[in-house]
Amino acid sequence: MSLAAIYADPFCASSIQGIRQRLKAATATAHHALDECLSGLDLTTTAHYRRFLQASAAAVLPLGTALEQAGVGELVDDWAQRRRAPAITADLADLSGMVAPMRLNSRSLDRSFVFGTLYVLEGSRLGAAYLLRIVAAAADPRVRRATRYLRHGAGQGLWPSFLARLAVEPVTAEGENAMIESARGAFAMLVTAVACA
Repeated sequence: MSLAAIYADPFCASSIQGIRQRLKAATATAHHALDECLSGLDLTTTAHYRRFLQASAAAVLPLGTALEQAGVGELVDDWAQRRRAPAITADLADLSGMVAPMRLNSRSLDRSFVFGTLYVLEGSRLGAAYLLRIVAAAADPRVRRATRYLRHGAGQGLWPSFLARLAVEPVTAEGENAMIESARGAFAMLVTAVACA
């Protein structure tokens, strides 16, 4: 499985090019590391799909909690619509998986953290249709049904609307560096979670 499909970045509106492109370039190595970690998973098997969900939850759940502590709801007005914790928790329950959130490294929970982290989490929606096609070939009907996380927000334009919000966020050079470090940190958590799954 290639995560190029999961984290592909096809949205090309010129008004959003600046910070989005710099985040993309600055996180390319971290993105590649995650791609490599996940390349050995076969999501048509129950064990590997469960591992994928457990690894995703291990990073996504504490990052979501940290976003809320950082005031994401005040910065992104549709945060309640974007939350995926209930979806991934329900999928894991269906597959008798474990929910074991990682400990978040101490970081400044500020605006830069919010937008850098959301860049990674919202970007992870992009390969949902691709992953759902893979999961649809699973022999285990429980796997084929446990797709709330992958289907979350489908058809709602959440990635383009996040990019539009990111484009109007005032960012200083210092803030941009902090945003990049937060995005790299989110990728690093996902890499660590997959390695430990």
